[in-house]
Amino acid sequence: METTVRKIANIIEPQPVVEGAGVRLKRSIGTRTLDHVDPFLLLDDFTSKNPSDYQAGFPLHPHRGIETVTYLLSGAVRHKDTLGNSGEIGAGEVQWMTAGRGIMHEEMPQARPEGIIGFQLWVNLPAKLKMTAPRYQNISANEIPEIRRDGGATIRIIAGSVDGVTGPVGGIAAEPTYLDVALAPGGSFIRSISRGHAAFAYLFEGTARFGGDESAVVTGPRLIVLGDGDTVEVRADNSPARFLLVSGKPLHEPIARYGPFVMNTREEIEQTLRELQQGTFVR
Repeated sequence: METTVRKIANIIEPQPVVEGAGVRLKRSIGTRTLDHVDPFLLLDDFTSKNPSDYQAGFPLHPHRGIETVTYLLSGAVRHKDTLGNSGEIGAGEVQWMTAGRGIMHEEMPQARPEGIIGFQLWVNLPAKLKMTAPRYQNISANEIPEIRRDGGATIRIIAGSVDGVTGPVGGIAAEPTYLDVALAPGGSFIRSISRGHAAFAYLFEGTARFGGDESAVVTGPRLIVLGDGDTVEVRADNSPARFLLVSGKPLHEPIARYGPFVMNTREEIEQTLRELQQGTFVR
């Protein structure tokens, strides 16, 4: 059976957004241009050298019905929640938080001379898991395997597998792949992704070609939504490039969305808001 390379379905320019207590960020999923890539609901890039862009942070706020994935390449984010968890996400680290039935937490980026490079992804939960107990997977930098390929690709594997090496994040309903891929000039990267799974790349450094022989040149920062197929092919031209590659199994379920809550019906959203007002949101 012939394998088909996934072609570019859409190229999205990130939109400037202000969130939390005044954090300036670039959003490429969760906008009027691109509402979601089922099962992915939001992708924010909060990279900045200027502390005034990020240090106001995200004070205590609720989530329900989703997973939030925070990945830092530089800087630090302090976090704590109403369940008694607290800590710091540092450079090269990941926090995969399953909010489930509900959690209140805060995330406060720390002002550092090097600034901050970081991303947050929201992953939808299927209806049957939306009211599950909250849980965290806090992954330190040395737990994330990194492999180097002859073709000039260096790959950090957060979730999923590459060349028989599996990332540390597991037990996620979306069966995700989450890779951080750096290409040397002229380098290339090929990986199979299950047909029918949604896939996108977020190119945050350099210029690269996506989509095999009929590839188009894309300059970052851009989000590249990939069409269906069996493999992803990316090539760097004369300069290095770096991108996140994310894929997952679509839910094909109705989405009712209200800020940090994502459920299946308006009634479930209204119930959530009632619980917040009555003080019964966090159990």
